[in-house]
Amino acid sequence: MSNNGKTHFAHLEYVCKTLIDMKYFKNIKVILMSLTLTFFVFVGAVSAQSYMLDIRRDSARSDKRTGGKIEKTAFVAGDGDIKLTLNVPTFQLTLWQNGKEVKSYPVGVGMKEFPIYIGFRAADSIIWNPDWIPPSSDWVEGSKTVKVGEIIKASDKRNPLGKVKIPLGLGYLIHQAHGAEDLGSLVSHGCVRVMQADLYDLAEKIVAARTLSVTTEEIANAKRTKNTFIAEIDAPIPVEITYDTQVVEAGRLHIYPDVYDYRKNTVQNLRAELESNGVEASRLNDATLEKMLAQATAKKQFTVSLKSIAAGNVLKDGRAISVLAQTSGGQIKKTSKLDNNHKVSRKK
Repeated sequence: MSNNGKTHFAHLEYVCKTLIDMKYFKNIKVILMSLTLTFFVFVGAVSAQSYMLDIRRDSARSDKRTGGKIEKTAFVAGDGDIKLTLNVPTFQLTLWQNGKEVKSYPVGVGMKEFPIYIGFRAADSIIWNPDWIPPSSDWVEGSKTVKVGEIIKASDKRNPLGKVKIPLGLGYLIHQAHGAEDLGSLVSHGCVRVMQADLYDLAEKIVAARTLSVTTEEIANAKRTKNTFIAEIDAPIPVEITYDTQVVEAGRLHIYPDVYDYRKNTVQNLRAELESNGVEASRLNDATLEKMLAQATAKKQFTVSLKSIAAGNVLKDGRAISVLAQTSGGQIKKTSKLDNNHKVSRKK
């Protein structure tokens, strides 16, 4: 535990002991109110510390975590060592098995007003044809078509979740995108949107990896009908969500747009990222770094190899490409053709 955490615990212990001495408080309401206030101050401080660690965490594809090489593997049924990662500015959800990349899926994420959670979550079930229960939120309370807390079935056109949802806790979901235009965009109320074909693929890989008690006939029926079908995941699947806008992957620097305006794309942060990857950033003046950062906007990322940076050709060799473009062995490749079928009509 950090020193700050110990200080908060000591403070909480002191307050509790003091509250027991009734000469200070004669009214039980005062005791309860004071305890409640202390609890929320403590929880708020711990949450703030956790958030600061999460927002600074290097993404799963960073060379600092992979050693400079992301190993890929064919999916193996029955091997349950799987996890999901999402680095929000990249709009890429990745399935890993035994620490190796199986597949990455382009996604859409929460709008600025409803940013997705940054940190660790877990997937404990897969639900085909899910109900939707509108949450208690301003955007729902102002709606003329749905009410907070009502159960909206999969067959109801007002249900925005599509054919599959994977709950991540705290109301966050992975669910079907409304169309290809969602990908690489801030479109939801905090959820991760995935194209239907990709979502089916991901769900079925999870089922096969964990050997869940689900038959191919049951999945086929869920796809064909509007009948709700739930597959529980006994050991929840880890889901890591990061916000890493400047990252070196396989020897290439990627500067992704700061989509939530968290002030991550600064000259200072860029220098620190380069230095931490063995690049002598002092050779680059602020004007050059600012030009690099300026090219990571909207749906564009700026990328350049560390070799080009070392050779002094950062602006000559670097280029702005689609944020959805992936790299393989340091080489840029286009994303696969997107499935634009089976659109869903409303936001979630």
